[in-house]
Amino acid sequence: MILDMRLPAKQTCPDGASAGKASASYEVRQLSGSQVSKITYTLESSLDSVNRVEQTAEEMARKAGLEEEDIYRVAMAVREAAVNAVLHGNAYDPEKSITASFESTPESLVIRIADQGKGLNPETLPDPLAPENLLRGSGRGIFLIRSFMDEVHFRQLQPGTELTLIKHLGTARSAI
Repeated sequence: MILDMRLPAKQTCPDGASAGKASASYEVRQLSGSQVSKITYTLESSLDSVNRVEQTAEEMARKAGLEEEDIYRVAMAVREAAVNAVLHGNAYDPEKSITASFESTPESLVIRIADQGKGLNPETLPDPLAPENLLRGSGRGIFLIRSFMDEVHFRQLQPGTELTLIKHLGTARSAI
C-alpha cells in the first residue's frame, strides 16, 4: 500500500502537527513481508522547521525500536543537521527551504537533510577537539552528528548540501 498526501500551507500532517508553509508526503510500502515507511517534508528555513524535523526523527527512532539513549542521539544528530541546513546552508533565507526525509527499514533508519545553500566541503571544517577550538561557542555540530550516527555522508547538490544520517538498528541494539 502506498499513501501519498501533499499538504497545502497551514494544514495538518498525518501525525497531527501543523505543517506551516510546508508540503509533506507520507508513504508506506510493503517489501518482502516487512514494513518500510518513508516520510518527506519540504519546510521553510526556520527554527520551527528544525523542531518539526527533530520531533519526526524522535518518533521514527522510537517506532524503529531504539533504546531511549539511542533515540536521544538520533534526535540530537538530526537537530544539528537541520540547524546547519537552516542557519549555515540557507542563512534563514525565506526564499529557500530544507528537505527532510526519513526512511525506516528493518535494518536501518535513514535520514536525509538537504538545504539550498552554497554547499559545504566537510574536509574544510576545523577540528573541534584542537586546542584552539576547545573554547569556541560553535563548530561541534558535524562532530556530534558523526559521533551519534553509524554513518554520515555528504553530497553536494546544485545548489546546496545533503547529509545522509544512518543508524543501523542491529548495531544500536547489540551495543548495549
